[in-house]
Amino acid sequence: QVHLVESGGGLVQPGGSLRLSCAASGPGRTFSTYVMGWFRQAPGKEREFVAAISRSGDITYYADSVKGRFTISRDNTKNTVYLHANSLKPEDTAVYYCAADGRTAARATMFAPGNWGQGTQVTVSS
Repeated sequence: QVHLVESGGGLVQPGGSLRLSCAASGPGRTFSTYVMGWFRQAPGKEREFVAAISRSGDITYYADSVKGRFTISRDNTKNTVYLHANSLKPEDTAVYYCAADGRTAARATMFAPGNWGQGTQVTVSS
């Protein structure tokens, strides 16, 4: 089991940017053995996939709604995954959750996390 803690959310104007961070900790497995990713959930909607990144960070995968605006990255020396969100829109408003998939078969394109953070609120509004 890995413990995930998100930070970096807040209120931003349309067109603005935020960087979300997710710090991982816990006994046993090292951070680099997990495929990592982000989901989000807007009020009244289901949780949806945003982005995922491979164990080494060389492969990324995005939802169409954020492609070209958001960038996922990771630093395995710091046990941290990031989500750089640019050109934010009001429809990006949601609670953003960090997630980890420890399955051997996990890939950035086959991401089914079993570990979740508590979420961080992102509000895009003028």
